[in-house]
Amino acid sequence: MGTAPEGEAVELRVHGVYGASAETILDHPIVVRVAGDQHAGFYRIRPGTGTAGAAGVAVEAYRWGALTAGAAVRTASMLLLLPFMLGNLAIWLRPTSTDRFGLLGALCRLLGGTLTVAFMLAVVGVTLNLVGWQCVPYVECRADRSYLSWLATVPTGPRLALLSLVPLLALRVIWAVGARSAQAFEGFDPTQEEPEVSERTESLSTPGFWYDERVTSWLRQIHVGIGVGTLDASLLAGVSDSGRHPLGPLLFVVAAALVVCCAILLCLPTPATQALARRLPCPLWVTIAVVTALSFTYATLARSVRPTAGQLPGYEGAAAGLTATQGVLLVTIAVVTLARARANPAEGPPFLRGLGTPLVAALSVSVAAAFTATLVFRVADQLDRGNIPDPIRPNPPAIGPLEPPLAHWWAALAGLAALLIVAAAAIATLLLSRRRRRALAESVIAHDFPHVPPHAERQLDAVRDAVTKSHVTEELSPMLVAFFLISSLGLATIALDLIGVGPTQLAAELSGERGGPAVLAAYVTDAGIWVISLLVIGLVILGYRSYRSAETRRLVAVLWDLGTFWPRTVHPFAPPCYAARAVPELVKRVTALAGEGPVVISGHSHGSVLAAATVLQLPPAALPRVALLTHGSPLRRIYARLYPAYLGQHALREIGERLDWRWRNLWRDTDPIGGPVFNDHRGAQPPCDDPAADSVDVRLRDPRALTIDPADTVPPPVERHWPYHTDPHYQAAVRDLVDRINRPGTNNP
Repeated sequence: MGTAPEGEAVELRVHGVYGASAETILDHPIVVRVAGDQHAGFYRIRPGTGTAGAAGVAVEAYRWGALTAGAAVRTASMLLLLPFMLGNLAIWLRPTSTDRFGLLGALCRLLGGTLTVAFMLAVVGVTLNLVGWQCVPYVECRADRSYLSWLATVPTGPRLALLSLVPLLALRVIWAVGARSAQAFEGFDPTQEEPEVSERTESLSTPGFWYDERVTSWLRQIHVGIGVGTLDASLLAGVSDSGRHPLGPLLFVVAAALVVCCAILLCLPTPATQALARRLPCPLWVTIAVVTALSFTYATLARSVRPTAGQLPGYEGAAAGLTATQGVLLVTIAVVTLARARANPAEGPPFLRGLGTPLVAALSVSVAAAFTATLVFRVADQLDRGNIPDPIRPNPPAIGPLEPPLAHWWAALAGLAALLIVAAAAIATLLLSRRRRRALAESVIAHDFPHVPPHAERQLDAVRDAVTKSHVTEELSPMLVAFFLISSLGLATIALDLIGVGPTQLAAELSGERGGPAVLAAYVTDAGIWVISLLVIGLVILGYRSYRSAETRRLVAVLWDLGTFWPRTVHPFAPPCYAARAVPELVKRVTALAGEGPVVISGHSHGSVLAAATVLQLPPAALPRVALLTHGSPLRRIYARLYPAYLGQHALREIGERLDWRWRNLWRDTDPIGGPVFNDHRGAQPPCDDPAADSVDVRLRDPRALTIDPADTVPPPVERHWPYHTDPHYQAAVRDLVDRINRPGTNNP
């Protein structure tokens, strides 16, 4: 049952996000897997139990949803990798097909490096700073806490060295979670030779495009070096601040140099990285191990260190320096991205005029800051028994100065402001665009249902509302612009953070008094802390629910379906790219089926993106026996705008030309996700001037009628985004595409 009988036409269905069972995709209760495995497999109706689809066409389903929603532990743990996923996604939203390995790619990789630093500083802030430096030395803080009391008997240096094992373990865990691609996600033989990729020719049709394991493996080594170097420097700063022995400062410089050297490696283009990856893995690992061993040994022998009031030496400056570095990188990424977009207008109008890359990059930094601030503040709140430290309301002297760094206070305030302004922008956008969306809905109704009987008015209202809501997709830009502006304005706090001025101190200085505005600023900042804490805690609860509930796990997997489609070329700890297996697997299966007979690849929603990527990777010998059917497809409406460098007008035209325009795209006006690919719609410029492209898009009226059919009891439902395969036009399109494969050289029906 591996392939179809010779000469048999096959309709290969590929589902979209949120997954689907093979039974649902095939519309049949009894199915059997004919290829693949439990992670991603090809299924057919068991012989002798019935048929489905167009007459004379075998129906096969490719179920890939288990790649992102299959394992409970994997899905739940992926929530912790959200900042890394967003950091990896940012580079793919750039407006031009070049520069992934150039300046913009280097900047995004450097920003990814700062996310690793932020992760390590968060764990260091809890273990070394709050526990080892601020809490354990105070009797009242460790009272009735046997798990902390024994640490008081250990000298400061050995205590900090011992607690440093926790950040090392955390780095190893997150490294292991992000390295799971070798088990279920690899689509290529890892022994094959990876082709050299040229910036000028890189596209979804480039051979080896989806193979990212070599680059990811090298990036993983660099990020481990950055994380361990950050930990070593933090540890040495705490035990060598007195400067009595020159070895401590010297080792600190060496640890900082390790981080800088790894940052330089991140700036190298991929071809150079591939060459270094073959020569430097052993020396790099040896360097990391030696520096870490020396740092831990020095800290263990430093028994004369005495904790001082306040935070771990150097930690406040490290947190402020990280914020400053991220701010500079975000501004530089925005400037470079805009310059690239203006210099290459031929790529088509990009999303947010090319600001997609800096916007998602800013989002990754914001989520990382929220995670970090929540972890540090909640641990501080627990250790000081509920008295959150604040310059206006200090802790009682008996408790001790448990103080998170000022960067986290600013992060909390910025997070609250961002949420309020984005929420206001969302409400304003929906209200202001409603009249325009309503007018578009009226024009659709007037075209589809010019004569409506009075008893169908209620059904007509439902259709009008469905069309009105479906246009919200085009109105998301103001909310994203508002978020980006807030992120940019937040950079103004960097200077205050660097000089040690927090929100309450700034309010006190501006008002000239320590009451009134300063107290209000303290309460507002506390509110921001609780808001972002509740959001992060909500994510943790969602992760727990994902572990316990398959339905919640599938819902969480939608985020990973959209965010892990692209290879990991920025951050190696991001969730693995499922397309690295799905696309090569589809290519292999379609090629084998095409050797026996006609194949119609049918992609629904995000599955149409996988189908398009498959067509661009198919060998030339298989293309004459292949056709494409997309339905509810976001290819042009969303993906061409988000990723113009890879799925813009050039890619869409290339797909059509490769298939000799054996392509049909079904869409509805009520669909909030799918839309036409080539037809002029909603004021958009058609992406192709080839007359053959005019036959691709097929608009379906939804619902099929407003009145009740004599053989039915209720009016036809409004289908919106699902299903499409039950529509008679779907089966007609499959039959038509099969006939066109059997009649080569025919561009039009």
